[in-house]
Amino acid sequence: MQTINIHEAKTHLSRLIAQAQHGEPFVIAKSGKPLVIVRALPTVQDQAKKRLGFLKGTMQVPDDFDRMGSDAIATMFAGDKA
Repeated sequence: MQTINIHEAKTHLSRLIAQAQHGEPFVIAKSGKPLVIVRALPTVQDQAKKRLGFLKGTMQVPDDFDRMGSDAIATMFAGDKA
């Protein structure tokens, strides 16, 4: 992790932030002593990408899933005609 002094961080803040966004965090130091770590926050888009396919291979859906229980549902909507 790169260590930057405060003066240099102020001078090159935009470039340093861009580096942090690309996964390169850095430390800001004063008189050679580390003060803070700067790293990018995860975004909603990053979280959505990580979740994509998280259940892959863990369950199976039957081919007739969209028709399952259709007779019972039709009976409930039609009511008892007796």
